[in-house]
Amino acid sequence: MAAQVVTKNTLIGEMLQMDMGIAAILMAAGMHCVGCPSSAMESLEEACMVHGMDADQVLGRINDYLANKNK
Repeated sequence: MAAQVVTKNTLIGEMLQMDMGIAAILMAAGMHCVGCPSSAMESLEEACMVHGMDADQVLGRINDYLANKNK
């Protein structure tokens, strides 16, 4: 099975449905509102912009996690 991949356009809610482990990555990056209902409808890029984060950096951490979680 191919590893799942997240893009900057992936909604926070979609990511959390893929794998709840992503919540820990987002929270460690400083995005503590992952349980907020409005965050579920924000893209990763939008959420990072609101929180002053580098979307490419957070995206890299998420995709590294997804690629390596079953190794």
